[in-house]
Amino acid sequence: MAPIPTPSAEPRDQPDSYLGLTADRAERLARERGWTKVRSLPPGAIITMEYLSGRLNFEVRDGLVTRAWKG
Repeated sequence: MAPIPTPSAEPRDQPDSYLGLTADRAERLARERGWTKVRSLPPGAIITMEYLSGRLNFEVRDGLVTRAWKG
């Protein structure tokens, strides 16, 4: 049987630090800080609720990040 993979640690980063940034700037900064997956979503987007370690989600309204959360 193959060993169970150990997920990599998430960056030590506060999602709220992205609020108010433009979506492009927030994505660049998140990748610089070590997030492997970054997704920008419109307000009210229907998404799955699975938690993916290393993913940072942004809700973007009028080009600015209004909400950010891990997973």
